[in-house]
Amino acid sequence: MTGILYLILTLTIYYTAKFIYKKWTKVFLSPLLITPLALVLLLLWGGVPYETYNMGGQWLSDLLQPATVAFAVPLYKHFKVLKKHAVEIIASVLFGSIVAMITSVVLGKWMHLNSSLVTSLMPRSITTPIAINVSEVIGGVPNITAVFVIITGLLGTIIGPSVLKIFHIDNEVARGILLGTSAHGMGTSKAFELSKLSGTISSISMILAALFTLGMAPYMMSILLQY
Repeated sequence: MTGILYLILTLTIYYTAKFIYKKWTKVFLSPLLITPLALVLLLLWGGVPYETYNMGGQWLSDLLQPATVAFAVPLYKHFKVLKKHAVEIIASVLFGSIVAMITSVVLGKWMHLNSSLVTSLMPRSITTPIAINVSEVIGGVPNITAVFVIITGLLGTIIGPSVLKIFHIDNEVARGILLGTSAHGMGTSKAFELSKLSGTISSISMILAALFTLGMAPYMMSILLQY
């Protein structure tokens, strides 16, 4: 019963935030930002342990994996466009994934984090289910990795649109690659707000980034930790 109550609370806050965001489309009103902040404040105010809240919240987390698979639908619909830009997408996402891993380790060392936190930070730019697996493989702490993934996604949805505007990135394919590679599912959600094509490109960029990181992270980490 407790789990159901916290599930209803989470959904109520999310859909209320989504309603407000539709009326006033401001970055700081994004439901992806408002919902976790409101939940944290409510749990702190009520003195509710995270474990108690997660009795219901876990059900939403479990939906992440089938939700990730559902991104295959727009990929199928825009297959011709994807085939046309396959080389550009693969090359860009591969480069972006390498840069994301290197900058994560550099940032961690610059902040004098211990090796466990550095390895937890490394897969921050990919979708949560795969980031957790990568974190386990390279010796990170999955729960901390999940937090870094959320922070990265939130920053991507807040900063991403400004980056697109400042650098005059108007191409729908480029927009999708940037948001999907740098901010995983949250970036993809933002990309779908821009256009269906950008959202679709962002979906496949997110998937490719996860696969590239999954394959390269153990080798990249062993090399980067030597410096």
